[in-house]
Amino acid sequence: MKVLYLIRHGQSENNAFAAEAGPDEAEEPPRTADPSLTKAGYEQAKCVAEHLAREADKTDCRDGTPVEGGYGIQRLYTSAMLRALETTQPIATTLGLRPEIWLDVHEEGGIWLDAGDGRGAVGHPGLTRSAIAQQFPGFLQPEAITDDGWWNRPFERRADLVSRSAEVAADVRRRVPEWENRVAIVSHGTFISLLVQHLLLGQYVPDIRFSNHNTGISRLDFDGDSVMLRYLNRIDHLPVSLVT
Repeated sequence: MKVLYLIRHGQSENNAFAAEAGPDEAEEPPRTADPSLTKAGYEQAKCVAEHLAREADKTDCRDGTPVEGGYGIQRLYTSAMLRALETTQPIATTLGLRPEIWLDVHEEGGIWLDAGDGRGAVGHPGLTRSAIAQQFPGFLQPEAITDDGWWNRPFERRADLVSRSAEVAADVRRRVPEWENRVAIVSHGTFISLLVQHLLLGQYVPDIRFSNHNTGISRLDFDGDSVMLRYLNRIDHLPVSLVT
């Protein structure tokens, strides 16, 4: 059996802006194209890192006896978006792993910004290869990340997100036999929701959404061709003050 953990990034500046604005705000909250984590987001990342390294996954308990030594994650992937990289950094350090950047697990839309100048959502480059190497030494970068950035495309539409998440789901199934027993991906709320749909249902269902808090952990078990959702959006590692 192979285990896949899906971990949402910590609270980003855009997450915080949206939460502060509330649902009744007439104007869009201010946002940045590739936001960093907030102070709370960094604390969440530290909490999930320590949890993964020190605490047992209670799903692995046998006859009431927990498996010791943390979650046992052996391979770590991350989105190339800044908030995911910043979340991954303490996880990688605590687990002693070299994270691999997986470009296709980014959030819906890609790197974009609507400056309010009438052009709508405009694509931005994303972090460059040298910037990632400087800020996140040891992270393994694919060749597609250059010093021109990694996105450099228009805003990604929902139909393209659906296609991309389906392709990643198929890629996960192809990779599972060669993976170590326990793998984690640090990604994003909307993308994780669609990825889980494709892995479990084999399709995207617009009226179904799997919601995840910041640094929420989900687990899927693969046994041959079968996949089981063990749990979704666990946040036991967070104190109430850090739940966002």
